[in-house]
Amino acid sequence: MFDVLKTLSSLVQPKRGSGKSHESSIKKIQLKPQVSIQQPQNLPSQSDIDAKRKLAEAQAKEIVLEARDEAIRIRKETEEESRRKIEQVERREQSLAERDRRLQELENIIQKNKEEIEKIKLEQLSKLERVANLTRDEAKDLIMSAVTDKLKEEIAKEIRQAQEKARDESEEKAREILVDSMRHGATDYVAEYTVSIVKVTDEEMKGRIIGKEGRNIRAFETATGVDVDLDEEGVIRLSCFDPVRRETARVALERLLRDGRVQPGRIEEVVELVKKELEKIMFEEGQKLCHAVGVYNLPTPIVALLGHFKYRFSYGQNMIAHTLEETKIGVALAQEVGADVNIVRLGCLLHDIGKVITDQEGSHVELGVQFLKKYGIPQKVTDCVAQHHEDTPFSSLESVLVYIADAISGSRPGARYENYEEYVKRLKSLETIAKSKDGVRETFAFQAGRELRVIVDPGKVDDASATIMASQLKEEIEKKLTYPGQIKITVIRELRATEIAK
Repeated sequence: MFDVLKTLSSLVQPKRGSGKSHESSIKKIQLKPQVSIQQPQNLPSQSDIDAKRKLAEAQAKEIVLEARDEAIRIRKETEEESRRKIEQVERREQSLAERDRRLQELENIIQKNKEEIEKIKLEQLSKLERVANLTRDEAKDLIMSAVTDKLKEEIAKEIRQAQEKARDESEEKAREILVDSMRHGATDYVAEYTVSIVKVTDEEMKGRIIGKEGRNIRAFETATGVDVDLDEEGVIRLSCFDPVRRETARVALERLLRDGRVQPGRIEEVVELVKKELEKIMFEEGQKLCHAVGVYNLPTPIVALLGHFKYRFSYGQNMIAHTLEETKIGVALAQEVGADVNIVRLGCLLHDIGKVITDQEGSHVELGVQFLKKYGIPQKVTDCVAQHHEDTPFSSLESVLVYIADAISGSRPGARYENYEEYVKRLKSLETIAKSKDGVRETFAFQAGRELRVIVDPGKVDDASATIMASQLKEEIEKKLTYPGQIKITVIRELRATEIAK
């Protein structure tokens, strides 16, 4: 509103510094006789200008009056609002003062009651002492003893309830930790089998692979250690329980098919070349696996052996994927329970390293421990490897965590695949071969077919015959069955003499 007044004032007032009105300016122009100026037809007259000026002044006065009224109104409202607020504050102060006064009165009453109660208490205690002939301390001990006896059962009940609650909460927390660890460590799997397939577009190439009188295929099977099946049209099947040999055979066969030169010398040359390339690939895979789980500076032979996990599968579960998943789960568990994370990390990484040691006899646990000790791996880590299948009692919290992480990764749904028909058939075949021997009472195949125990009749089989029987069973099983890893055969001969005294 004040901006509007300022604009109107500038319109109705003459400009400062001119010193002369419009009329004097016109007279000044008329004094010049040489120049003839014609008055424009559309210019307003002096009377019109005066009328407009008066109208503007009247409007300005009206606006000023309205602004003054508005300012008075706003001031009155502000004063009224201030007055109301002051009244509210005064009322609140009066209320607080009244409340303080009441509180003080209540405090005085409470203090007076306390003094009266204390006086009555002292009087009653004196009376009790006189009646019971007991001092205050003696009476106190007697009362406390009675109360304690009465509350023993309730205290025991509370303790039991607290223990049960703690146990339930600990189990729930443990489940949460396990589920969270599995969620962070879970990876996808693709089931793998013991057969690789190479597609053949030209059936004539199968003849080259077989060679004259089968010499090429025999040379290929000898060089790679795999079985070659050419019966199915359009494909060549390579079967072997050793995945590294099977992969070597697959890559070598594909190169021979592209090259077209299939002969014993060329076969051996290509197979050796592929073996060297796969060794390099596996070493790089070992480095990737170590770095993925945060382990560095391991001895080179250990890294190279870990790289064999790329082509090693356990019931269809790839060993690199299994090791990576297990290590993530184990580290998460160790962090939750406050265990040594580095020990668990190394234990999970190296727990199955014995599975890729194929040139020695023994279980993968024994082979792994022996291999790690040779390269100076810490004892706590080798204990984790030695105890991850409970072959020996757990010696530390870290060993338990490695065992749990391995069990979670290997046993969760979808992680592993097994042809149960073939599995049962292999177990029955082991027991049938053993039962065919004379003097055998019972046979038991267990540990997924990795161990066979034969119980013989001590009256029919002596110690020497038991040793010979174990050797015969070994040879017959190697000849008749196809199986991964190795099978331990134990012949048990036990003589018991029993008499009853009457």
